Amino acid sequence: MTRSLLVPSSICREAEDKREATRKLGYVARAAAVFRADRLVVFPDREGERRWGGGFIETVLRYAATPPYLRKEAFDTRDELEYAGVLPPLRLSSWTGSESSGSGSHREGIVTQVGSEGRVRVNCGMQHPISLHLPGDMEVSEGERVTIRVSSRRPVRAKIIEEAPPGFQ
Repeated sequence: MTRSLLVPSSICREAEDKREATRKLGYVARAAAVFRADRLVVFPDREGERRWGGGFIETVLRYAATPPYLRKEAFDTRDELEYAGVLPPLRLSSWTGSESSGSGSHREGIVTQVGSEGRVRVNCGMQHPISLHLPGDMEVSEGERVTIRVSSRRPVRAKIIEEAPPGFQ
């Protein structure tokens, strides 16, 4: 069962400044994580989006939904994220490391390089990007997010799985 949360693009129209708007979106992201939403959908509400716009809302929510270890690679520097430091932590178990000691923990990664023979390099927050085989007929491109099951950290043993990343999109 997919749980979607609809967010109007005018959600921050009463915010006095970008910092307050970012904080408000952080509360929305935290609530989505607490109630285990699978997807946030920003719908257009032209009446109230003049000040911040849907692009701002979407960028901040995407940033909040990205694991901290991938944020720099996924977002670089953007004006919309000027006050990203006020975002509350989502505290997803897959991000905090509470599952990392057990076998089969899941992590989100970003494909940094697509090689030949079904191999890709993935940044998944470990010391270095890791080289993995793609399962079956799965196709990915650079910059795409994938879910990885880590069975061992020393030596690193992991594989890409065909599951949605933890958290929400």
